[in-house]
Amino acid sequence: MSTPLGVSLRPYTPADQTAVLRLINADRLPGQPPTTPAMLNQALEGRSPVDAQWWAALDPPTTEVIVEDTGAVFGVVSYAVHPKDDTGLILWLHCGEAARTADMLIHRAVAALAPRPVQAFQIASALSLGLEALPVRNRAVTDEALRRAGFTGERLWRYLRAALPAPGLPHAAHVHIGPADDTGKNARRLEIRNGPDVVAEAVVGPPVHGIGVLWWIEVAASARGQGLGRALLGSALDVLAGLGATEVILYVDDDAPAGDDRDRTAANRLYASAGFIEIDRLHSYTRTH
Repeated sequence: MSTPLGVSLRPYTPADQTAVLRLINADRLPGQPPTTPAMLNQALEGRSPVDAQWWAALDPPTTEVIVEDTGAVFGVVSYAVHPKDDTGLILWLHCGEAARTADMLIHRAVAALAPRPVQAFQIASALSLGLEALPVRNRAVTDEALRRAGFTGERLWRYLRAALPAPGLPHAAHVHIGPADDTGKNARRLEIRNGPDVVAEAVVGPPVHGIGVLWWIEVAASARGQGLGRALLGSALDVLAGLGATEVILYVDDDAPAGDDRDRTAANRLYASAGFIEIDRLHSYTRTH
């Protein structure tokens, strides 16, 4: 695909920061903090506080912008190579949800990464609070452009949001709260124990611009059906509210079919009863040819 007259693609420069941040924040979802210059710089350098191990395995990313002859920036794409399996990745892309712009950016990244297989929106960048894939309802034009370019989408996550505090939920007794340093997110872990055994646990992230994250909640199979999950959820949301969060987000990996070991029907029912609303569905993409 050739670029139209009066339009060109070139490497990102620091002078593009304001325009690129405007593009990124135009796509911001409810429950996501505004992307700051510091967050953008992390993404440009190939670092992220979430999925950090995946970013460390990549070659340094390339970030390019589409500009008019006037110098106005109206699209940006960042891509990199995973050298271990020689796969290309489109890491993030913002196009003002203009179809022609999305097509040009995707074509550019695929051409630069060829002849490798290419994945898109597979890992969370520093631009968001753990947003690991493309929100297809809010980014429908980008989703359609990826499919036009030969990518196959896979639904991976539900993205949910709730206001805090969350009244009406029970709270678990005898919850142990401590750091969860292994997450790399400066998070806190809540544990319910039966003797030496942990029978339920949750991990929450500290608020960013008043937004907390419930990263993880799990009840051991032997302890299910006793209300521990609902009580632990109430305690986790209470911890976030105590840290200053006025809203909370979470991601549910509900791509497994009903009856599967990873069936999230019960979890989805719990979150709905606690006031969580689905904001979007998140898809990742693969192109093998």
